[in-house]
Amino acid sequence: VQLQASGGGLVQAGRSLRLSCSASGSLFEIDLMGWYRQGPGKQRELAAVITRRGIANYADPVKGRFIISRNDAKATVSLQMNSLKLEDTGVYYCYTKTLYGSEYWGQGTLVTVSS
Repeated sequence: VQLQASGGGLVQAGRSLRLSCSASGSLFEIDLMGWYRQGPGKQRELAAVITRRGIANYADPVKGRFIISRNDAKATVSLQMNSLKLEDTGVYYCYTKTLYGSEYWGQGTLVTVSS
């Protein structure tokens, strides 16, 4: 499975940004899709993931602000990020886990939130 992320950029605090990720390869194997992020000087952490059944799980810092969605027909997963904060700055990685437990990562897209 290959993942290609897009949509990062520079945005002011309080504004919105949308990330998208397209998957290719053995799409029938894909189970979980989502996004992790890594802030400056921090470890990579979960932002949000969504199951094949559409059940979403959000990290506490993004709950109520971020919305994850997926379109299995197009093999895409998106992250709508609203009310962005300075601490949302980081590299966002598209992620997928297959039915067999294999994990794949996209190349990362940089999100910078300015004051």
